[in-house]
Amino acid sequence: MQKPCSKSKAIIIINKVTNPKPTDTIAAIATASGAGGIGVVRISGALSREIAVNILGDCPLSRHAAYLDFKQADGDLIDRGIAIYYPNPHSYTGEDVLELQAHGGTALMQILLARCIELGARQAEPGEFTRRAYLNDKIDLAQAEAVADVINAATAEAAKSAVRSLSGEFSQRINTLLLKLIDLRMFVEACLDFPEEEIDFISQGRVAEKLDAIVAELLSVFAKAKQGSLLREGINVVLVGQPNVGKSSLMNQLAGEEIAIVTSIAGTTRDTIKNAIQINGVPLHIIDTAGLRETEDEVEKFGIARTWATLETANIALLLVDAAHGITETEKSILARLPQEIRKIWVHNKIDVAKQAAYVAEIDHTTHIYISAKTGAGLDLLKSHLLKLAGYQNYAEGVFMARARHLDALSKVQVHLQQAATQISAAELMAEELRLAQEALSSITGEFTPDDLLGEIFSKFCIGK
Repeated sequence: MQKPCSKSKAIIIINKVTNPKPTDTIAAIATASGAGGIGVVRISGALSREIAVNILGDCPLSRHAAYLDFKQADGDLIDRGIAIYYPNPHSYTGEDVLELQAHGGTALMQILLARCIELGARQAEPGEFTRRAYLNDKIDLAQAEAVADVINAATAEAAKSAVRSLSGEFSQRINTLLLKLIDLRMFVEACLDFPEEEIDFISQGRVAEKLDAIVAELLSVFAKAKQGSLLREGINVVLVGQPNVGKSSLMNQLAGEEIAIVTSIAGTTRDTIKNAIQINGVPLHIIDTAGLRETEDEVEKFGIARTWATLETANIALLLVDAAHGITETEKSILARLPQEIRKIWVHNKIDVAKQAAYVAEIDHTTHIYISAKTGAGLDLLKSHLLKLAGYQNYAEGVFMARARHLDALSKVQVHLQQAATQISAAELMAEELRLAQEALSSITGEFTPDDLLGEIFSKFCIGK
């Protein structure tokens, strides 16, 4: 019995998009701007050793810290500090790299950087060191993006997830999926070589079973990537309602400090007030807004206009009402004007006045939470429902720091695999859907990534990283 051959394999192997590798030498201050105890100037490229000799008098031993004088061309002392030389390919960028650690004065760092540029280096662009690491196969694109995510992580949970991605856990899961997808695609395309054989290679090869297993693994990765994206991006929560319903009091309770001015005078808040908090490691960007009402006050009108503008970018709206009055026609008119895609929670405040207990009710598929922003009663209920509405799941381990482009790619893979399942009796159509799924999945780690996308990704990095 003949079996499907693998002669189609050559056209299926992934071809990584190759960008021209740079040959010039770059330099930048790698530490944060401003004065500090220590500052670092990083150099990468073929001139690194020569720059070391000119500034230090000699090049330090590979990967050994040396305490040396940093000198100008005329021999004047710039500073005295630590120098470390990393020869290629055993460096962050895969090129020769020199790091000069000096005292972190702003002027001193600029002098040292200018000396490196004088010796033939050029000022690095944002993210250029990490881009070179990617181009030299030191890291893949998902790991490169995780570098910026580690730096910018706003919570401990976000930092942990970013480190997992940086260490390659996310990439490993993607590559495992990719190998299984390639294997399945190779088999299906090989079947096309035997159109007249009286053998059902699709059923014999358990194609449907293998496809189901790939989909199940994809959904697992997708779920954890969504949580990572939530940890990275957070959610925008807007407090909206009539004046004097307790929006500012709730803002202060959520923030744990007096962020907004609270008075009994309606219309006290005349502009949006923003504050970042975290719940279970998820960043929440809380925005207190001006009370919505008809007014002749020009300043208050500006505040109300900003409230409506803010709602256009919100993920969740907390619709505050006075528990004593409930939802009136005014609140209903506010609700009618809200963008339909915003998720909503009705928050009935001031239960302390009526001496009610905090509780949650589901009415017409909408959540109603009864709280006291003054005493804090019901705040835990509100926080847990905020996380639930945001889609948070408490995974103990394995959450990856993911970006919107990763989720978009995984979503495309899911669609193509679903289409492949419907075309399982038509090998040619199924093979095409598997090819498209492979291409979308490969874009996450950078196997199929156009140069303009790389430019957009790395332009958002800080200079020196």
